[in-house]
Amino acid sequence: MELNNHSTAGTGTNKVLNVLNFINYMLRVGVACTFLGHGMNAMAIKQNWIPLLTVYGFSKEQAVMLMPIIGVMDIIVAFLVLIHPFRAVLLWAIFWTFATALTRFIAGEAIWEFVERAANWSAPLALYLLSNFKVYSGKNEWVTLTKKTNAKPSLIPLM
Repeated sequence: MELNNHSTAGTGTNKVLNVLNFINYMLRVGVACTFLGHGMNAMAIKQNWIPLLTVYGFSKEQAVMLMPIIGVMDIIVAFLVLIHPFRAVLLWAIFWTFATALTRFIAGEAIWEFVERAANWSAPLALYLLSNFKVYSGKNEWVTLTKKTNAKPSLIPLM
């Protein structure tokens, strides 16, 4: 999201921009906490996660060896989202959380296990979508979101 530094003090536009900044940061915190928590559980080799890997043909031993690697990757994603969430990182976060939630259903758990984890993939999706818009103020202090036309390498500038 590109928020310009034009003077909007005391206007409705400023309030909207502050709300958008707050939403941005809260989504970043939510995504980071999801990945940090899952990363720590994977590093601890959470036993009930082993079937989520063996359903794809990994042996139990291979699953145990992979889990710390997955955990480290999740922790890296958590910190990147907090520090500077690049598009590639958010796209990975969307894919990974959707795939792992769906894996529960593939592994024989109830579909509700997937539904329950919708926030895990919808928060990075919302952050990604929010990052693809510029904020403009027009006449009568209305604020509009428009699609970015020239994307920069960084996803969301630190505000």
